[in-house]
This record gives sequence, C-alpha cells and structure tokens, in this order.
Amino acid sequence: MRTTRLVLATRNAHKVTELRAILAAADPARPGLELVGADAFPEVPDVKETGVTFAENALLKAHALARATGLPAIADDSGLCVDVLGGAPGIFSARWAGRHGDDAANLNLLLAQLSDVPDEHRGAHFACAAALALPDGTERVTEGRLTGTLRRAASGEGGFGYDPVLQPEGEERTCAELSPEEKNAISHRGRAFRALAPLIASLVPADGPLA
Repeated sequence: MRTTRLVLATRNAHKVTELRAILAAADPARPGLELVGADAFPEVPDVKETGVTFAENALLKAHALARATGLPAIADDSGLCVDVLGGAPGIFSARWAGRHGDDAANLNLLLAQLSDVPDEHRGAHFACAAALALPDGTERVTEGRLTGTLRRAASGEGGFGYDPVLQPEGEERTCAELSPEEKNAISHRGRAFRALAPLIASLVPADGPLA
C-alpha cells in the first residue's frame, strides 16, 4: 500500500488537532503524510464502543474506518482511571454522567462522588490505547499513561474532558493549565501515539499518490 492519507477515527475536533500535533512532532521527517478526521467521511457511521478495554475499543474504531474508507486508520480510546473507584470511570469516562461527551456533567459527577475522599487517596491516571488498522486487517496497538492526583475543583481553561482536575505527578498545575506543547509531551495520548508513530512509518509509506 502506498498512500499519503491517514484517517483519524474521531469526530472530536480537539482530538484531531491534538493528534496531528503529536504525530507531526514524533515524525517531522514525513510532512507529506496527510491526516484527516472522520468528518471527511460523513457517510461513515460512528462505531459503538462495545469493547471492555481501551485497546478493544480503539481497534474497533480503527478497523471500521479502515474498512469503510479503504485507507489506513488510527484511533484511540482513553479515559480517567481513579484508584478509589477501582479504575472507574475507565472506558465509561466520556459517558460517566449518562450522556456521551458531556464534559461538564461528567466532571461534576466525579467530583461529587469523590467529595469525601481525603487528598492522600485521590490518586488517578489517564490511560490511552492507540491503534493502527490497515484495510488488509493488519493492526498494531500501543498504550500510554499519565499518573497524577485529582484536585477538588476544576482549574484551567485548556484541554478537555477531565483535564481540569488531574494534576500530573511532579506538576503544580492541572492538565488544563498546561500549554498544548507541555501537555502533549507528557500526556497518555502523546505517549501512546509517539510509540505508534514508528509503526505508522513502517506500514504507511508517505511517498505514494494521494488516496
């Protein structure tokens, strides 16, 4: 397969921007590789995340988009895993309050659930699985993690999701208070996609005709 187009299996504009920056920084020698979001293919339906792990959900999305478009596709599934909640919200992070993608409701519910938890037990981490799928069924998965503690109130205007309450280890700011470059350097998503970048380079040549 020779193509310069790679599809990001997400309609989340924040993620598209973030993943483009991460992959461009991880592999700057491949400026010819065009990254497009799933919005470029409005006829392709969203994939139900029926997996029970981040990796399963990432692969479901990547394979579905690769089959539908005939192009290599990458996807991620990520979430917040809270120690005292046994790893929840986990794969349910985006719909913790009941409606998918309602960041404010999800965040408020989580803070309410943890209101009586002392500071020393507010450990948590962001987890991410990044998947690459080719139309021929080839697949690769990498994972990343960002460990920290949960604040009692949101702080910061950047990022999305639970970024305003997770303070990474060694930091005095939340993820939402970091610049995009600072966040990408340490984030779970950044780590997972930087690990995936060489696999993309080996399987998706960037010197062929635009698909």
